[in-house]
Amino acid sequence: MTDSLHLVCPHCHTTNRIKRSNMGSAPNCGSCHKPLFEAHPIMLGEANFERHISRNQIPVLVDFWAPWCGPCRQMAPAFEQAAGQLEPLVRLAKVDTEAEPGLGARFNIRSIPTLALFVNGREVARQAGAMGAADIVRWTQQHLPRA
Repeated sequence: MTDSLHLVCPHCHTTNRIKRSNMGSAPNCGSCHKPLFEAHPIMLGEANFERHISRNQIPVLVDFWAPWCGPCRQMAPAFEQAAGQLEPLVRLAKVDTEAEPGLGARFNIRSIPTLALFVNGREVARQAGAMGAADIVRWTQQHLPRA
């Protein structure tokens, strides 16, 4: 196990190398100097999805949602709260399947909201339906790889 990780900046999408020991000390991007973690989910689209899923060396939890979906809107604050609890060990992201139908199709999203957990570029778990913040955190932690 190396003492550093690759993290993709949520602002400029540059891949940064961060020492594991610095993960909890609010690291900034070496390129744009903005925080790598802000306790908020990031929005992903076709242009940046693959980079964040494949280059981040921490798990990425993606909420596939749509603005017209009532349960999606209901779960949004809980997903936001979960980001504050799971970062910096997990990156949380959202994909608007209305704006990004190609990503919804690529991952065979049949109902929304759907959470998908990616580790090392691979989907390792999926859960359909709205959940509260505590359930999102618990579900995510249950599916994280054991160190």
